[in-house]
Amino acid sequence: MRVSRFQQIWIAFVFLIVTATFAWSADDSYQIVHTYPHDPQAYTQGLLYQDGHLYESTGLNGRSSLRMVDLDTGRTLQSVSVPSQYFAEGLAVWGSTLIQLTWQSHIAFVYDRFSFRLLRTLPYEGEGWGLTQDGKNLILSDGSATLRFLDPETFRVRRRIVVKDRGAPVSELNELEYVHREIYANIWHTDRIVRISPANGKVLGWIALAGILPDAQHTDPEAVLNGIAYDAADDRLFVTGKLWPKIFEIKIVPQEAKPLPASRSH
Repeated sequence: MRVSRFQQIWIAFVFLIVTATFAWSADDSYQIVHTYPHDPQAYTQGLLYQDGHLYESTGLNGRSSLRMVDLDTGRTLQSVSVPSQYFAEGLAVWGSTLIQLTWQSHIAFVYDRFSFRLLRTLPYEGEGWGLTQDGKNLILSDGSATLRFLDPETFRVRRRIVVKDRGAPVSELNELEYVHREIYANIWHTDRIVRISPANGKVLGWIALAGILPDAQHTDPEAVLNGIAYDAADDRLFVTGKLWPKIFEIKIVPQEAKPLPASRSH
């Protein structure tokens, strides 16, 4: 059968729509295992779990801090304020130190993990958003689709990857966590987490967390999902958000890819 140019274009368009719908329907979902209290005034920018405690970096000028938090009660056990000229961002543990990014000041703070004493600072180019580590490198996001792998001692860039989903760059990468040899990243202003291959930046999957915090508990337009922590010893995954009153321990529920009704909005 001869197909006109118009029909070819129409078939291609329908194929793209069906493919996109199919891909979006393949998001993994979640099951809440446990809910913990969280300081609703904490503008969460970095989150990690180490040796039985949560460590948290909170942002905003004049409100930025580094904290050690008791998971069960949400009580801050130890904290240090960041000077008001800095807007704190991502946080990672490296040996006996904690490394905290700043947003636009091009400087990272290195603290003793036990006393929170500031040991030194490290300069870097560009913005700082999220930070994690894979045992060999620090991994930094800056809001773009590019992740930088850094020398933990000098912050020298060792390599870069561009995060892509079916060839399209995925930007707005925010808070990071290294989980099961994958990089998990919050996508700013969305309720989705992307799973990334650290080898080449390929998107391995998505986790949809829509509805995990009821709309009525979103107290601010910036009270968005942002905070992933992984307890490697007990294989537990925690998520929270900026200004959220709760931290959620979740289990990822894989979903079979099934076409969804065309009315689903993105």
